[in-house]
Amino acid sequence: MGCLGLFFFALLSFSAVAFAVNGEEEVGLVMNYYKDSCPQAEEIIKEQVKLLYKRHKNTAFSWLRNIFHDCAVQSCDASLLLDSTRRSLSEKETDRSFGLRNFRYLDTIKEAVERECPEVVSCADILVLSARDGIVALGGPYIPLKTGRRDGRRSRADLLEEYLPDHNESISAVLDKFGAMGIDTSGVVALLGAHSVGRTHCVKLVHRLYPEVDPALNPDHVEHMLHKCPDSIPDPKAVQYVRNDRGTPMILDNNYYRNILDNKGLLIVDHQLATDKRTKPFVKKMAKSQDYFFKEFSRAITILSENNPLTGSNGEIRKQCNVVNKHH
Repeated sequence: MGCLGLFFFALLSFSAVAFAVNGEEEVGLVMNYYKDSCPQAEEIIKEQVKLLYKRHKNTAFSWLRNIFHDCAVQSCDASLLLDSTRRSLSEKETDRSFGLRNFRYLDTIKEAVERECPEVVSCADILVLSARDGIVALGGPYIPLKTGRRDGRRSRADLLEEYLPDHNESISAVLDKFGAMGIDTSGVVALLGAHSVGRTHCVKLVHRLYPEVDPALNPDHVEHMLHKCPDSIPDPKAVQYVRNDRGTPMILDNNYYRNILDNKGLLIVDHQLATDKRTKPFVKKMAKSQDYFFKEFSRAITILSENNPLTGSNGEIRKQCNVVNKHH
């Protein structure tokens, strides 16, 4: 296989093998990429995540959502973090990013890393590693993840609908979109287990309550949902939400699967997951075994985190995560 063949092989497999470009070796994603250039990087990120979680418990939910919203949209390149400019809309400001928050705390982590190693560690890697450490803070598994991503230079707001699975889509569409990233059915079921933590804003679920209550919902749960979401047209800025899992709302666990088998899933996708013949067997298996859920969740997060990254001389290392570097 020639240089070009090697290049395309690496591009297709997104693997961490070295490949040749212009006669130079470039390394893709590898474990502990910063061991020489910034040996403290991963430790600094872990400490910052812990500190922020102590002060603001909801930061961990944000880190987990970030990896999905960034990596699922064509590339794991921190495009999610870019602010709007005169020419392009930020991904953060689209309807699909409703409820995403705590971006300023990601800047806090970046600043701590920059103090130790200026312009070495990418925002894309910080986003991925903060998700990894956030999962641990929520009682989930520790997932060894590769690093070496570089930051993209443009917002992908125009591509969100095409790439990002939506909770109101059919389960077939959700499986197809994740499948295009290399995540199989059991992986999709496991990733949606992230709905075992955090909360859902009433805006996202009132269509299941008004004008008529969705008959698929557990009547015992409906009363609680109506109490939390009393308005058929909720104010998006109001603090009106339902916890995704009333039993263990702050713990990433397999309680979610027991809830959705009991028709207590808040979103259409939760309900479909528990009833569709392709996904239900995995839901039942994860409801029975937390170990199996964690194993599949770890595998799916790993695949998601390695989705089409920019590596080598592609992209850049942003100085600030919300703006691209100025090139003279």
